[in-house]
Amino acid sequence: MIQAAVLHQPQTPLEIMEFEKPPLEPDCIEVRILASGVCHSDWHVVKGEWTQIETPLILGHEGAGVIEKVGDEISDVDPGDRVILSWKPHCGYCEMCQRGHPAVCSSESDDSLEPVFPGSDRTMSQMSGIGTFATGTTVHRTQIVPIEKDTPMGPAALIGCGVMTGVGAVINTAAVEPGSSVAVFGCGGVGLNCIQGARLSNASPIIAVDLLDNKLDMAREFGATHVVNAGREDPVDRIRAITGGAGAHYAFEAIGLTAEPFIQALECTRARGVTVYVGHAPVNTELKLDARMWIQEKTVIGSLYGSARTQVDFPRMVSLYRSGRLMLDELVTREYELGGVNDAFVALERGEVARSVLVME
Repeated sequence: MIQAAVLHQPQTPLEIMEFEKPPLEPDCIEVRILASGVCHSDWHVVKGEWTQIETPLILGHEGAGVIEKVGDEISDVDPGDRVILSWKPHCGYCEMCQRGHPAVCSSESDDSLEPVFPGSDRTMSQMSGIGTFATGTTVHRTQIVPIEKDTPMGPAALIGCGVMTGVGAVINTAAVEPGSSVAVFGCGGVGLNCIQGARLSNASPIIAVDLLDNKLDMAREFGATHVVNAGREDPVDRIRAITGGAGAHYAFEAIGLTAEPFIQALECTRARGVTVYVGHAPVNTELKLDARMWIQEKTVIGSLYGSARTQVDFPRMVSLYRSGRLMLDELVTREYELGGVNDAFVALERGEVARSVLVME
């Protein structure tokens, strides 16, 4: 049996329920979850902003744990191996996978990659096919990445979404060059990782934008050289002033709540500047843009999962962490038991945390 936090319908508290483990398919792996990050994407679902995701379901998509059992077709990992879970399965055969872009695998809607848990009166799907707000899960082979057994599970879990999404947007999607100016809109879990991705890329200046002073304080800790409170001054004007009037070489929108920061991120870049949309906005969020901005040869690009190649990038993130260059311990603001998941969402909504982590044992 496993325990899991279930969202029955949007705008209601999650309920802790028990489920039997599903049958283990030959190409799947049973994982005992040890830690799970509480991500804003889950909060979008709780609030009913991502209407494409149906409830009820086991929430959570940012986790790490230990393999308990492997399917008959699995030969390259073993029970006892510690792993980070990936919320993005990939087929390995479609055009995008073959071109080295598994984060945008065209078979992402393949329901065969999402197991179900038998309950007392219903089956229960899992967020992104992994449902990490639980004491255990069963996932497809492409959704686990083995790591060193002495890697702390809380920090490792964060690599599974927020760290990869933010750092990857900078070093993979945008490929920021040393000495480039970078602006980051939003200093939550993903935005802070965009900031430290810029620091790892030796960008300068690194400008953080948020509405909360405590988030801006965190941004300085993670590498921001300048901070802008968008509630007190116009962020576009301030970014231009910091960059000598030209604007930033790169801007990253890492909020995904309303249209305004998406527009401001584009407006604050210089000629031939690059704007990267990292935040996942609510469904049907519309942007009204002045087409003349493109006359200066600006570029707008989306970034999904930090353009991750998980088998390559997750170990790289672990290596950066173990060498002291990637700040993961500092991201874990609070820890909760599984039963405290609703309290973790309250802290997230209030902007009190960089990341909360559910610790299963």
